[in-house]
Parts: sequence; C-alpha cells; structure tokens
Amino acid sequence: MKIVLAKPRGFCAGVERAIKCVEESLDRYGAPVYVLNDIVHNKHVVDELRDRGAVFVKELSEVPEGARLLFSAHGVSPERYAHADKYQMEVIDATCPLVEKVHNEARRFAEGDYTIILIGEDGHDETVGTMGWAPEHIRLVFSSEDVDALDVPNPDHVSYITQTTLSVQDCDRVIKKLREKYPNIQGPPKSDICYATSNRQAAVAELSPGVDFVLVVGDRESANSNRLAEICRAEGKPAQLISDANMIDEAWLDGIGSILLTAGASAPELLVQGVIDWFRARGPVEVEEREVMMEDVHFKLPRELSASN
Repeated sequence: MKIVLAKPRGFCAGVERAIKCVEESLDRYGAPVYVLNDIVHNKHVVDELRDRGAVFVKELSEVPEGARLLFSAHGVSPERYAHADKYQMEVIDATCPLVEKVHNEARRFAEGDYTIILIGEDGHDETVGTMGWAPEHIRLVFSSEDVDALDVPNPDHVSYITQTTLSVQDCDRVIKKLREKYPNIQGPPKSDICYATSNRQAAVAELSPGVDFVLVVGDRESANSNRLAEICRAEGKPAQLISDANMIDEAWLDGIGSILLTAGASAPELLVQGVIDWFRARGPVEVEEREVMMEDVHFKLPRELSASN
C-alpha cells in the first residue's frame, strides 16, 4: 500500500490555542475547569482533557457560581458573557481569533442596520455563537436554494458573512448567488473561511486525483473534516471520514493500491500515525508526505493566561 500523507493536515492555530488554554488553566489553577461545549470537535481531545480535570457542559446552568469557565474555539453569543458575569465566573475566552473576526463583522454590519446573510450550518456551535451578536439582523443560509427563498426588507442594504469552516467552493457558489440576487451586497474585506480550512481543502483537491482512495481523520461533528471528504466525493473519488484507525473497514480497500491520508483541523497527529500503524500491521507500506503549502500561523494565548502569575 502506498500512503500519500497530505501536508498541511491536522491541528490549526486556533485549535492548538484552545487546547493549550485548557491545559494551561488546569496547570495554573487546578481542576475543575469548566468548558462550555466541546473545546474542539474531536472526541479524543475532549476525553484526554476530561481525564485531566476539565468538565465539559452544554448549559451554563451546570456551572457553579464563581467557577472558572472556558469558552471554546467556536465562540459564543454575548448573552453567555453576561451570564458568566452575573454569576461571577472567571472566564477564559478561547474563541479562535478568526471566529472573533466574524463576530466583529456581524456587529459592524448590524450597527449599519444591514440585513446580514450568514452562510453557515444550522445548529453548528460557531453559527449559533455568531448569530447571537446580531440576532435581529441575521438570516441564515447554507445553499443556493436557501438564497432563492430569502426575503429582506431592503435588497440594497444587505451584507454577508460566513462560518469559517465551510467548503470554499460551496461557499463561493452561495456568494455568487447572493451577488446575483442582491447586486449591492456588502461582504467582508477578506474571506471569512479560515486559512487552515482553505489550505487543507486545497491540498486534498491537488493530491486526491493521484490516488485510489482518500481517508480523512476527524470527528463527524467536525465541519471542516466533513468538507474534506465531501470535496473528494464530489470529484468522484471514494473517501471516508474516520475518527480513528478502528473505524477502517477492510472492505473499503479491495483493489486499492494507494490512498491519500489527511486530517481535519481538530484531529491530533497521534490519530493520523495510528492509521499508518494500522496499515503497517497488515503488510508493506510506503509513506510519502507531500507538502502543498507551508503554514506558520500561531495565535497568542488570551490575556487571562498570558499574564504572569
């Protein structure tokens, strides 16, 4: 079996920062540290942090008054901050800076009284958080069909923002449809799709034509991981999303001589190496890493953790 290992793959700067926030909080303050929702969409990461003393909750009502609370990389609405302040919680904000950029855009457009079209997945943690910053102004769409159904008060005073982990191609199609329907629509000065999402998608698009099959390491809840598999399937290349090597079905590999192996932005490298080990346990393997583009992005820890004790 030949394994082409995509680079870049795996953790992005926002995910690394969020995980480091939990680890640093536990090291500095001790357990428990409460985390609203999963810090990132990866069960392996969440389980590991839970074993160290992180307590993951779905509702702020589960967090005791005065407790230390960490908001995940996906961001939250302002009501969450208000609740934490009311109950004197010590907040550590691990919102990805690129998600925070979208929140700022939502506020700016809302201040201009724009109808804001948010391109994103209904119910996704990031989308829910973003909508909370301008609930009276935002309309959520995901597809071109959703755009057809839109009805806004003033078609000449419309703007758009996007979830950071969407398919670049799918998002571009929706934006094109929006521009056709609302010629004067305003958008962000720079794409909201994060660099890591774009880079991983570009790597898959470039490398997948040269292999027989694609394996994407990532959780079902991870939007960017799902997109990687969907991009391959859309081009007729068989692809499977797996959380780890235990999910591999040997029937997938009948007649397969080469695979592309990549990972979503919330999947740790340990799981990628576990897939390689799975193949090595079953026969000769040639592994070739191919770098499509370099990444050198790092985000500082939030001020609550960057300050000295």
